[in-house]
Amino acid sequence: MEEIFTNVFIEGDNLYTKNLIRGERVYGEKLIDFKGKELREWNPRRSKLAAAIMKGYRNLPFKKDSKMLYLGAATGTTVSHISDIIENGKIFSIELSERNMRQFLNISEVRDNIYPILEDASSPHLYSGLVELVDFIYQDVAQKHQHEILIKNSVYLKKGGMAFYCVKARSIDSSKDPEEIFKEEIKQLEKRFNIVDTINLSPFEKDHILIIATLR
Repeated sequence: MEEIFTNVFIEGDNLYTKNLIRGERVYGEKLIDFKGKELREWNPRRSKLAAAIMKGYRNLPFKKDSKMLYLGAATGTTVSHISDIIENGKIFSIELSERNMRQFLNISEVRDNIYPILEDASSPHLYSGLVELVDFIYQDVAQKHQHEILIKNSVYLKKGGMAFYCVKARSIDSSKDPEEIFKEEIKQLEKRFNIVDTINLSPFEKDHILIIATLR
């Protein structure tokens, strides 16, 4: 077992985060003990960030006191693992679906570093009084104009802050070659960001990449 980032551990093909709330599971994941710590298994087929790490990404910059704006929290699988990592920080978590939010609230009620916000990520002015300036934006939103959502929300990102942008090619245009879509998304982001890395998430997620970029 090796700790590869703050509160993130790997052993063979298994990835884990140190559980912020001992004994609590979020999506039925396995819990194990390691040197007095309780670790939660982090499934790369249910989390694109975990998939990127399993594909070799080794520059995760999250710190224990980082602040993040998370766009597209869904039911909270990835948010919960980031909550483990950013144990003393804040995760402002935007989700539009009321159904998802009801499930997500169960997680946020026991994790003090998660701030759930039921709003549309494409209208960031709607939560201007609820979100602080952040070190990171993580976006996982299945919309046609995904890059526009990220660029709009970059008003909450500190200068030099980083964005983790999950591109879902089939949500943008199901008739085009995903590689062409990826190139276009990178081109659009370069208007506001410097691209640091791109990671193809296959075989964990088909026709997906994770773009990592810093705000100019």
